Amino acid sequence: MRELFRRSDRNPILTFREMPYPCNSVFNPGAVQMGDYTLLLLRVEDLEGRSHFTVARSRDGEIGWQVEETPLMRPGDPAHPEEAYGCEDPRISWLDELNQYVIAYTAYSGLGAGVALATTTDFRSVERLGLMLAPNNKDAAVFPRRIGGKWWMLHRPMAGGQEHIWLTESPDLRYWGQPRILLEERGGPWWDGAKIGAGPPPIETPEGWLLIYHGVKMVAERPTYRMGLALLDLEEPYKVRGRVPYWVLGPMEPYEMSGDVPNVVFANGAVVRGEDLWLYYGAADTAVCVANAPLDALVEAAIRAGSRGSS
Repeated sequence: MRELFRRSDRNPILTFREMPYPCNSVFNPGAVQMGDYTLLLLRVEDLEGRSHFTVARSRDGEIGWQVEETPLMRPGDPAHPEEAYGCEDPRISWLDELNQYVIAYTAYSGLGAGVALATTTDFRSVERLGLMLAPNNKDAAVFPRRIGGKWWMLHRPMAGGQEHIWLTESPDLRYWGQPRILLEERGGPWWDGAKIGAGPPPIETPEGWLLIYHGVKMVAERPTYRMGLALLDLEEPYKVRGRVPYWVLGPMEPYEMSGDVPNVVFANGAVVRGEDLWLYYGAADTAVCVANAPLDALVEAAIRAGSRGSS
């Protein structure tokens, strides 16, 4: 099978060996372009087993990563017991209206995994806004602008053994309501049959919001994580214009098939450079990798899927 994404020949681009302090693994980064630098907000699992966030920067987005020696966000703050077990899977959106970034992440504690938000202007300090959606809920990503006067956020609650992608809205980024289902796991033998969740924040294009999401298939009681595509209406994001029926990036290379959690490709971050989309992903919950594809080709695949009635 020929995938839409092309992996970097330099993969994996970051492992525990490149970290300036001891850790078990580094994976599932959020990503943004800041001037001449690509910035990754790495999920780092420490030697105790909890996760925190550390900033890394690179001029070309593949090599020469400068990794901060001190984490930006880590568990342990008594004011935020929702993070007692760790901070996981950050997704970063630039909010031009507010002139700041918002980080949507999973706050993990003994009560379960919930959706939390934080804001920053420079990735040197953050303001935690706290828990937005109670456990069990995760895979949150904020749209980068208001739509119809409201902020919108993807999320994935877990109830009754079902894990679909939902959409919720807010007037102020703090109070979220009016939840509605957006994409459903497909069940059966499909590559996204067991569960699905958002990837990077939706990417605005003239044709609609490009949504990269992850799907899971259970094989011999073990999960395989892959990435897929959908296209949402630009002004009514709860309307799905197309959903590509096949996966577009899945574990095939040794570094994706072997690690702490085998057979995992899981992306939280993406950066548009020129005509290409660069997708930063975690491989086997152990390392950070990158792959790219023409943005137009991804959008066209989703549009074709919609015209065939595959959404």
